[in-house]
Amino acid sequence: MWNGTANGVAAGALWGLVFLAPAVLSGFSPVQLAAARYLIYGALALLLLAPRWPALRARVGRQEWGALTWLSLLGNLVYFVLLAMAVQLSGGAAASLIVGMVPVLVAVVGAREAGAVPLARLAPSLVLCVAGVGLMGYAALAGSQAGGTMAGRLLGLLCAVGALVAWTLYSVGNSRWLGRCSDISGHDWSLLTGVATGGLALLLVPWAFSAGPAHSASQWWGFWAVAAAVAVFASILGNACWNRASRLLPLTLSGQMIVFETLFALLYGFVWQQRWPTGLELLAVGLLVGGVMLCALAHRPVAGLAPVPGG
Repeated sequence: MWNGTANGVAAGALWGLVFLAPAVLSGFSPVQLAAARYLIYGALALLLLAPRWPALRARVGRQEWGALTWLSLLGNLVYFVLLAMAVQLSGGAAASLIVGMVPVLVAVVGAREAGAVPLARLAPSLVLCVAGVGLMGYAALAGSQAGGTMAGRLLGLLCAVGALVAWTLYSVGNSRWLGRCSDISGHDWSLLTGVATGGLALLLVPWAFSAGPAHSASQWWGFWAVAAAVAVFASILGNACWNRASRLLPLTLSGQMIVFETLFALLYGFVWQQRWPTGLELLAVGLLVGGVMLCALAHRPVAGLAPVPGG
């Protein structure tokens, strides 16, 4: 339980970096960011996987590659492009608000599975998470200066909703496939996902880099440096931590771990903006953390009762 929770927190800390990249590289398009990040991710994953491939070859067949392809499309390319668009059009506050709602949807889906903790036992933690995310979004939006046109902000909000759907489908599907492929380690599954994502990213290259505004050599160096950092820390290390957490924790609890991505995204945002959080924002953080802790307690066996299967 605590090992899985620690890996979930680490994944959130590493994934929170992806919210900074679109803000730091606002002069580049979301498709360019996605193509560069996942090309590097795919190349690194291929290099790391090469010596392990002889032992994995017999365990990765057509079904597994098919699952890796659609999981990579949803959880990496589609999610990141939509997230980057939401950050650039509506601001990081709106994007973090939407992503912060993922644990609620994942917990609801997981509670319907056989042997899962009943939704009634999860209700207090879900209420705290929803309240915390709502307060966080309100505080961030109320404290930021509106920018862009109304149509642009609306499009950004729709992109954030699309990212929410894509990430929820990925989180549920990835957890289930990790359970089916118990003979493949979480790290190897992450590397296989990277190879599949890199292959898909190749299809974006003509669209991403054939046209667009001109950039100086120094801007391109900064672009590739940020893309490489996000690929290594968020994709390689973050995904490995998340896969381990998904294997050690039930779906209803692993879904709650995603709130730490929101917390770290806001923390990095405060550092980037060089300001302290407001009292309302601190209250929102407290509600989110409290919701996660209540969810963890809900998965502990009740004295005198049999442990919940799979919980």
